[in-house]
Amino acid sequence: MRTNVSETIFFIDRESGLGLQAQLRETVVSAVLAGRVQPGAHLPSTRKLADYLHISRITITLAYQELVSQGYVEAVNRSSYRIASNPPGKGLENDRPSSGSAPVDWAGKMKMGFAVVRQVSKPLDWRRYPYPFLYGQMDPSLFDLNAWRDCARRALAREDFILMASDFAAADDVRLVNYICSRTLPRRGIHANPDEVLITVGAQNALWIVTRLILDKGSRAVCENPCHPDISASLLLSGARVTTVDVDGEGLPPDDLPEDTDAVFVTPSHHSPTGATMPIDRRTRLLQAAAEKDFVIVEDDYEFEISYLAPPSPALKAFDSTGRVLYIGSFSKSLFPGLRLGYLVAPASFIREARALRSLMLRHPPGHLQRTSAYFLALGHYDAVLHRMRTEYHKRHVLMAEALRREGLTIAGSSAFGGTSFWMEGPEGLDADRLVHELRQDGVLVESGSPFFPESDRPCRYFRMGYSSIPRANIVEGVSRVRACIDRLAGG
Repeated sequence: MRTNVSETIFFIDRESGLGLQAQLRETVVSAVLAGRVQPGAHLPSTRKLADYLHISRITITLAYQELVSQGYVEAVNRSSYRIASNPPGKGLENDRPSSGSAPVDWAGKMKMGFAVVRQVSKPLDWRRYPYPFLYGQMDPSLFDLNAWRDCARRALAREDFILMASDFAAADDVRLVNYICSRTLPRRGIHANPDEVLITVGAQNALWIVTRLILDKGSRAVCENPCHPDISASLLLSGARVTTVDVDGEGLPPDDLPEDTDAVFVTPSHHSPTGATMPIDRRTRLLQAAAEKDFVIVEDDYEFEISYLAPPSPALKAFDSTGRVLYIGSFSKSLFPGLRLGYLVAPASFIREARALRSLMLRHPPGHLQRTSAYFLALGHYDAVLHRMRTEYHKRHVLMAEALRREGLTIAGSSAFGGTSFWMEGPEGLDADRLVHELRQDGVLVESGSPFFPESDRPCRYFRMGYSSIPRANIVEGVSRVRACIDRLAGG
């Protein structure tokens, strides 16, 4: 007896952004792999399904033909199709054997916990909020997606694909490394050879590699206070004894460093989260202290590209003549956060060890992303995107700074050369975590400052407001809502 697949299993979502043919193919593939349709079952005719879904017959025909080429469907004749007798994925699932033993106590098996990591809360559906004052998110209208697609296609050309699809082992994309050495680093006053650069999966991956190599139980590390939560968590998880040093309007004060120090982790050009920039004389004193006390410096040099108020100062590593500074950079803020491409610059001997460690963790970052990024950078698209970002972020900065002042909100810190956020100080007694919760109910997203103070258990009155993703037209009203919410909390 002939069995048929009902047209009711098909559903078209015109808001999904996925093409109609792709949705049809996905429906059939999912049904086959889940066992909801049996081999040999006939699919609805193209005419019948077209009438049911109110779409073109040719769309359905093309989807069916693609499924035939993939092996999920067989063509019976010119107009009839059925599920293949032996489709891909059939027979891959095995029955799970029953077991009478108790489940594994994983809490007892795991030797390390990561509750120390205090992440900055960002809802995944943040784009549905009208006032997203979030840091580190992108405005897609400023990014040249067509250029990125073109570079991705170039990276898939036959010659590039053969290289990109191969196992790099511990190596990196030569074009990307050469661009970083010849264009990116010289802009920061840094000169490095290719064997002094390692590509990483974002700055966080570089930071983790560094901490594994220079710190262990009993090591003495220093970080800034406040400090990015990922940095402080990485230091604590290394087993090192961590000392925090309060920053001021000029960043970390070298004179406040403890005598016994193995490594100092800093964001001198753009302190996270206050945006303070360490002046040249203080950088010089920090390097002198490193030489006198024999410690290394780990520099996280993020967001230096977003300069529109003044040129950014050279990186701390630009003043390093002895190789004591390990430099971390990233393209995640200047391109898009989901890219997850960063780089580590250090002496060649250190990079050799870092490369070996990285190969144990993840082999190497995806080759296609590396080559696509290399083309995007080399063909000038990167600089064009940065120009658009600087122009737009300057307008948002001016508008938001004026709105904050007009509402009487206190700006505790912002970057002297630009950037994309303000570090805010609320009134005495404000609980920033509660502020974040209350504002979210009002369509406003800000970030609590409490994760940046890992050693404090008191309510934090600091919070961060970014402007890289909020429409300029929504800034003034959003700031007004922040002011109103603070007043409500103060009155309650």
